[in-house]
Amino acid sequence: MTDLSWQVVLVIGLVVTLGAYVQAVVGLGLGLLSAPVVALVAPSMVPVLTLWLALLIAGLNLVDEHEHVDWRSTAWSLPARVPGTVLGAWLVASFTEEQIGLALAVMVLVAVALTVHTVEVPLNPATLATAGFVAGATGTATSVGGPPIALLYQRGDPQVVRATLSVFFFVGVILSLAGLAVSGSLDRQPSLLALVLWPTVVLGYVVGRRTRGLVDGAAFRWGVLGVCTISALVLLVRSVA
Repeated sequence: MTDLSWQVVLVIGLVVTLGAYVQAVVGLGLGLLSAPVVALVAPSMVPVLTLWLALLIAGLNLVDEHEHVDWRSTAWSLPARVPGTVLGAWLVASFTEEQIGLALAVMVLVAVALTVHTVEVPLNPATLATAGFVAGATGTATSVGGPPIALLYQRGDPQVVRATLSVFFFVGVILSLAGLAVSGSLDRQPSLLALVLWPTVVLGYVVGRRTRGLVDGAAFRWGVLGVCTISALVLLVRSVA
């Protein structure tokens, strides 16, 4: 199916399981944690592989907590993802993964730094549309589109955040995959490998679902910020190395 060794596939599977667990608890994490690792050990698999896996975990979360979705916010963020997806597909065809990753890492680290220093971004139509556009571009180009939208929801109720992010990710990933298909960048090998790795996503999700009730509000906020920071640092190191 691919020219990857079983050791590489095993490493990817372990990271995907951990990412699915984090996303089941926090609301994001699979793409954030797995994309940098996949880019290190199998760069040809990014972003298609992680997008397919992100589609599954978002769907599982959405089915589980659909009654908590904030549809009003989603109505502003999702349409803005469409032009962002177009931009992301163009970026994939025009720039290297290292260039895109470097810009994304810096953006995420700045956003987290501002948030930690109590600079709270208001949740309104303008910020939702902006975050949706940026997430569409970065999610399509690198499969890491969570931080822009997740930072807006960091102080929200965990159930509402997980459900709302799941809608955004599920529809957004479909748009990203469609954009890559139109641009000729939806490769067959990472799509097939995603099918092999889907059980690892389910495993991580099941474990995360059973432990998510142990996370309180403060821990939830710091979990979001921590996941964003770790992924940005890994992306930064990978991009400049």
